[in-house]
Amino acid sequence: MAKWILKAAVQKGISYLPYKEHINFVLQKYVTRGVRLTDTHLEYKLDAARDHIRYYRTYGTTPAGQATVLELGTGWYPVVPTLLYLVGFRKIVTIDIRDWTSKARQLTAIRRILGYYDTGRLQAYTGPIDPARLANLRNLLVNAEAHDVGSIHTLIHTEALVMDATRLTYPEQHFDFICSNNTFEHVYTPVLRNILREFKRVLKPDGVMSHFIDLSDHFAHLDGSITIYNFLRFTEQQWAAIDNTIQPQNRLRWRDYVAMYQELGIPIREEDYLGGDAGALQTVPLAEQYAGYSAEELAISHGSIVS
Repeated sequence: MAKWILKAAVQKGISYLPYKEHINFVLQKYVTRGVRLTDTHLEYKLDAARDHIRYYRTYGTTPAGQATVLELGTGWYPVVPTLLYLVGFRKIVTIDIRDWTSKARQLTAIRRILGYYDTGRLQAYTGPIDPARLANLRNLLVNAEAHDVGSIHTLIHTEALVMDATRLTYPEQHFDFICSNNTFEHVYTPVLRNILREFKRVLKPDGVMSHFIDLSDHFAHLDGSITIYNFLRFTEQQWAAIDNTIQPQNRLRWRDYVAMYQELGIPIREEDYLGGDAGALQTVPLAEQYAGYSAEELAISHGSIVS
C-alpha cells in the first residue's frame, strides 16, 4: 500500500475518535517524526518569517516598535513570533483553534534560532536585530528552569490564544500586521472567507497582510511516489472520502485565493508565487472540476499574497 494512502486512512480513522488531535500528535511525534524541528522545518519557517518581515518593511507605515501583529496558526514551534520579536515588533498575538504549545518546544525553537545567529546564518533572514532582545533570549536559556510557557510568551512579547479566527475578540482597526504560514490551505472555503472578512475588519487602514500558502498535495511530502498535484485527480465526492478533519486540504488553486480577495474587496499589493512543475502536472489525470484552469494556474505550488 502506498504511504500516502496508509496515512490518509489512518488520519481518516483518527478523525472520528475522541481526542483526535492528541492522538494524531503522538502519531506524528513517534511514528512519522513530523513534529521535529529539523533543519528543513526550521528553514521553512525562517523563509516565511523573512518574507513577512520584508513585506512589512516595504508596505508598513507604523514603526515595528509601535506595531501589533496577529499571526494565524500558532503551531508547535514559535519560530515566526520569535523572529518578529527580535526585529522589534511591539506585540505579537498568535491564535490557533488548539493549543500546541509546550515549554520544551518553545526552548527548542529559541535555541535553534540562537544557533543560527551565532553561525551567521540568521541575519540573512531578519536583517538588523535588536541586541537587547537577543540578550534576553540568551538569558532565558541560561535561566530556563525559572520560566514556564506563559512567562516565555511574555518575554518574547507574544500572547498565544485559542480562538476562532472567524470571531475575533478584537475591535475594528486594531492590528498593524496580520500574517500566516501554511495555514490557508487547511481551511475550507466558507470558513476562510469568514476569516478574511474578520482580518479586513481588525486590520488598520494602513496595515499589511502577508499570507504564505502551500498549494501542494501534502501527502506528497511523505510519499515520493506521487506528485504534489496528485489530489487534483479526485472529484469533490472522492476527495471528501479521502480528506480528514485533522489536517484537511481545501485544494484551492492560486486564482481561487485571488478571486476570494477580490470578492471581499481586499486589495492585493503583491503576489509572489512559484510556478511549480508543469511536467509533473501533466502526469496527473485531472478531475473535471479543474478543466477550466490553465496548466500554469494549476501548476502553482506555493506563494504569498500581500495586501
